[in-house]
Amino acid sequence: MKKDRGKVWLGVAGVVINSEGKWLVVKKTYSGLKGVWSLPAGFVKFGETADEAVVREVKEETGLDCEVTGLIGLRTGVIRHEISDNMAIFYCQPMDEHQSFTIQEKEISEVKWLTVEELVHGGEASVMLREMASHELKNHQLMKNEGINPGDVFEYSSYKLFFNKGI
Repeated sequence: MKKDRGKVWLGVAGVVINSEGKWLVVKKTYSGLKGVWSLPAGFVKFGETADEAVVREVKEETGLDCEVTGLIGLRTGVIRHEISDNMAIFYCQPMDEHQSFTIQEKEISEVKWLTVEELVHGGEASVMLREMASHELKNHQLMKNEGINPGDVFEYSSYKLFFNKGI
C-alpha cells in the first residue's frame, strides 16, 4: 500500500453533496482514518491534474460519478518535521445521486450519505470532516484553522486547514 511519494505529497478530497444536503462519506480500511467517516480522497498520480484525480478517487472508492464545480480549500501539514503533506479539497456534484455504490473493498469498508448533523455530532467523523461540516460551508470566506490535531497517529508536527466557509 505504501508508495514512494518523496517528501512532498499532493492529495485530493471530494466534498460531494446531494440534493438533500447530505455528504458522501467513506470508511477506510487502513491508516489513521480506519473505521471513521472521511471524504473520498487519494493522491494525485503522474500525468493527471488535481481535479481529474478527485473525480477518479470518488469513482474508485464509491462507484459514484461526479463533476468538480469548485475548490473549497487546502489542508496542509508537515509530518515528523520532514514530509510536506498537502490536500486540495474540491466541491463536487454527483452526476446521478441515486446511482448505487460500488465499494473499493481493499480500501473502503462502507460508503454512505450523511447529514451535517450526523457528521458533527455522530462521533465517527474524522477531525477534518467534522471541522468542515461544523462550519456548514456557507459564508464563502476563507478560514485558516490552526491548532487542530487530527490525531497523534498521523505524527503531524504542523497542521493547518484552509477552507471557504461557504460553497
